[in-house]
Amino acid sequence: MIMKKGILIVGSVLLLSSCVSKSKYTALQGQYDETNEELSKTRMELASCLDNKKNAQKEIEYLKKTNYQLLKNIGNMSTLSKKEAENLERSLEQLKEKDMTIKSLQDAINKRDSVTFALVSKLKGATVGMDDQDISINVEKGVVYVSISDKVLFNSGSAKLSAEARNVLGKVAQVLKAQADLEFMVEGHTDDKAVLATAPFQDNWELSALRAASVVRALQSDFSIDPKRMTVAGKGEYAPVADNSSAEGRAQNRRTRIVILPKLDEFYTLIEEGMEEASKK
Repeated sequence: MIMKKGILIVGSVLLLSSCVSKSKYTALQGQYDETNEELSKTRMELASCLDNKKNAQKEIEYLKKTNYQLLKNIGNMSTLSKKEAENLERSLEQLKEKDMTIKSLQDAINKRDSVTFALVSKLKGATVGMDDQDISINVEKGVVYVSISDKVLFNSGSAKLSAEARNVLGKVAQVLKAQADLEFMVEGHTDDKAVLATAPFQDNWELSALRAASVVRALQSDFSIDPKRMTVAGKGEYAPVADNSSAEGRAQNRRTRIVILPKLDEFYTLIEEGMEEASKK
């Protein structure tokens, strides 16, 4: 529209320049120059608008891509959060189960330790007054050990019980008989000195086994302890508690040990019962 207007004005100026006054011509020329200037400005504005449109289209495309990526990321985050929540829930369940197991195990250990403590107290009470070097009672990893020196039970190089032995064994048997559900093993131990050639047994293996058997027979026949509860073991010289290079060390190694075995079936039953009770809570 503006271009047509400019052409008409130019034509008019050319046609009328010869027949209009100088003042009118000057006015028309001024109008032409003004219109031409407006046309130039309009062309510049149009070019600028076209550039802005092009840039706007690029920005729109960029925003579309960015929006798509953001939506995709949000979806991934939602999925990740769900997986993490499921993993966390599983981990919490596993921790709960472990806590239940640990608590049940600890409760079972506490109950077992209570029984063990009561047994040790009774044994120490029954043997009070005896020399600690002749008899010792201790606990290792839940197992009760009663160790009796061979000088209390046997004569040197013999597997036959002495008169004093029955008195000592009677005190221990009193406690063992009262705990009818407990099983125990009687171990014979010697020092590393070879047996005499005239001895009625071949070596320390046999001597230790015979001594342990003598103790078991006495507990059965003299104190009426069920033989099904007892086991005989000969350790010979192979489980020393002291150095055999000295007389004192060898004296410590010559011993009979009563090992009161823990009731593992009852122990595991306590754990299972604890787990069942915890699962109901």
